[in-house]
Amino acid sequence: MDFSQSNQRSNKKIVMEASTYLRPSWDEYFLGLMEEVGKRATCDRGRSGCIVVRGKQIVCTGYVGSPPGFPHCDDEGHLLKQVVEEDGSSRMHCMRTIHAEQNAICQAAKHGISWKDAPSSARWNPAGYARC
Repeated sequence: MDFSQSNQRSNKKIVMEASTYLRPSWDEYFLGLMEEVGKRATCDRGRSGCIVVRGKQIVCTGYVGSPPGFPHCDDEGHLLKQVVEEDGSSRMHCMRTIHAEQNAICQAAKHGISWKDAPSSARWNPAGYARC
């Protein structure tokens, strides 16, 4: 077998291996990135991320955390407040941090980026995702 024949066999093997690869859809791609963004969160009560996308381009990102210059829950602990819901139920809410969506909006504003026509996706609980 000469080099040409060996190279052809090698190329066939590469093509066969490549054909089994499943490229993620745009939604899968952005949701995967959103998971990574959420790993930057600084409050363990709601580690989540948000990605704002326009035309398949990332406009900005945000994650749960304290505003710039303020202490983080991971460093200082939680600043909890009891919140009473409309139905009378109550829960404890961490007041030290802002939501991932709020952070993304602030990042866009800080850098003069328009939010117009840019839907966002945010992981809001362990059970699933929400489109904002």
